[in-house]
Amino acid sequence: MRQSRHIQAHGSFGTLTTTMTLLGLLVAASVCAQTQSLTVSRTKVTPDPEQEARLPKPLRDLGWDQQMGAELPLDAQFVDQNGKAVQIGDFFGDKPVLIAPVYFNCPMLCSLVLDGVVRGLKPLKFVAGEEFEVLAVSFDARERPQDAERSRKTALARYGREVEGGGGWNFLTGDQENIDTLMSAIGFKYDWEESTEQFAHAGGVLLATPDGQISRYFYGVDFATKDLRLGFVEASAGRIGNVVDQVLLFCYQYDPIIGKYSALTLRLVRLGGIVTVLLLGGWVFLMFRREGRRREAVATV
Repeated sequence: MRQSRHIQAHGSFGTLTTTMTLLGLLVAASVCAQTQSLTVSRTKVTPDPEQEARLPKPLRDLGWDQQMGAELPLDAQFVDQNGKAVQIGDFFGDKPVLIAPVYFNCPMLCSLVLDGVVRGLKPLKFVAGEEFEVLAVSFDARERPQDAERSRKTALARYGREVEGGGGWNFLTGDQENIDTLMSAIGFKYDWEESTEQFAHAGGVLLATPDGQISRYFYGVDFATKDLRLGFVEASAGRIGNVVDQVLLFCYQYDPIIGKYSALTLRLVRLGGIVTVLLLGGWVFLMFRREGRRREAVATV
């Protein structure tokens, strides 16, 4: 019996040791992976100053000028995909808003941006029109509602989620004055190239709070679901999301330089330590409880 109990206790201790080791390895792997990702991202986003200086001036001026916390021009006038006159403020009030500056006849980049938005949003439990709004705004004053509707239908087909009345996704066109007002407010810079008869511009989207303040920027054409989810939770001031999202926000922090949420190494280590202590405490409690039951059983005999 003693040998059996010794083997059982040794097996439990071995299980605990294995669990703690695996937990430590997972935390370390997560930290290393996130650190490596951060380094690579910084290399891509922060160009060599000498190389940047050799670029034509119009190209150096393109991109994003972050203005987080700035208020959007909610009274800017546009036309939606149905030809209805709207204001930017019509889409704000109780939900965060994702804004994608694009033009609907763009031969490449804008389609990739909208595809990236759909890919990032599709796995979310949040649904457009319920927890957030999507606003694609053309910066080409020549485009018309039919261009917006065509692009919108493509995006909705790829989104593949039931959106009652098609709500939650609005594609807008407008005149040059209102386009300039909005693009200046969000810090989006673009330029018309006569040689190619196309717009030169960067890719990316931004999130705004329900009251119309810029909250987060995400760059490129690929938007991670994790980043979008955490961005929506923060932009809504925690009104959407759950406890898991709050834990993730504890472990991750938005990095404005790369436009992503990056792991906070110290916080991950602390969280791993807390989990380890809880596991160890639980194991000790179970051992004492089992020993107490054994003594009671011996006493009754």
